[in-house]
Amino acid sequence: MRLCAWYLYGEKHRGYALNPVANFHLQNGSVLWRINWMGDTSPRGIGASCGMMVNYRYFLEETASNSAQYLGSKQVRASEQVLALVSQFQQNSKL
Repeated sequence: MRLCAWYLYGEKHRGYALNPVANFHLQNGSVLWRINWMGDTSPRGIGASCGMMVNYRYFLEETASNSAQYLGSKQVRASEQVLALVSQFQQNSKL
């Protein structure tokens, strides 16, 4: 889950999220909200994402500013759960 959080939050291509689904939602102003262990146990979900599923949350009053922040300064808005996983990954990573 830590690696997944880092992949979605920290891995970038030209400054934007490397994952195309994450990039889509973040461009539209969402918050990287929650990572669910074994949220998709279908054969496709296991093969594509080791069964993990991600929730993106849209706060309607913040979508325009979140989108502008992401597109302008390439900053990803994320929940405390995701940021805690990112922090744990960074503390334990050799990258």
